[in-house]
Amino acid sequence: MKKTKTTNVAVLASGNGTNFEVLTKAINRKRFTTAKIKLLISDVEKSFVRKRAKRLRVKDIFLNPKKFSSRREYDEFLVKILKEEKIGLVVLAGYMRIVSPYFIKSFKNRILNVHPALLPAFKGKNSIKRALSYGCKITGVTVHFVDEMVDNGPIVLQQSLRINEGESFKELESAVHSLEYKLLPQAVKLFVEKRLKVNNRNRCVKII
Repeated sequence: MKKTKTTNVAVLASGNGTNFEVLTKAINRKRFTTAKIKLLISDVEKSFVRKRAKRLRVKDIFLNPKKFSSRREYDEFLVKILKEEKIGLVVLAGYMRIVSPYFIKSFKNRILNVHPALLPAFKGKNSIKRALSYGCKITGVTVHFVDEMVDNGPIVLQQSLRINEGESFKELESAVHSLEYKLLPQAVKLFVEKRLKVNNRNRCVKII
């Protein structure tokens, strides 16, 4: 039997890193054997996600945006690292930088992002708080491929979540994050098992 090739995964994160830890532990528990978390890259030197990477024994690189003259130059260096590490999938998990068209072209349909809302609603920052303030009855989580527009790429997985009457922001935030922890590993598993087929004409992702 032909051995299935392992996909090296890099996670880009800026903050606390709970999605990074959940994904890493899911792979380490052998929930799927065709992926390996090879690398964490953060743009924030003192981000807590870097401490998680050290504890989980994942290679950690801090890239200081202040050392680059432009977003393109930063991403050129980032892509160079990813290619040297033979990365097959990039996961954005709380990564607060907008990636350049150069980066997206270099990893077309190989960049996944997890967003705490039902896209196309509430793109951008503070999605949970905005959905609650707007009076929405339902919100959710979306995992999608990244394209040149913010929170706009083809949707891989999406699941709704009811907002209960009187629910606080902290309660809703916790529920949304719990859903993220479920969907992101599922999406990565589908990708590394080559079960995602993207139709670029209508932006549809078919699970095969």
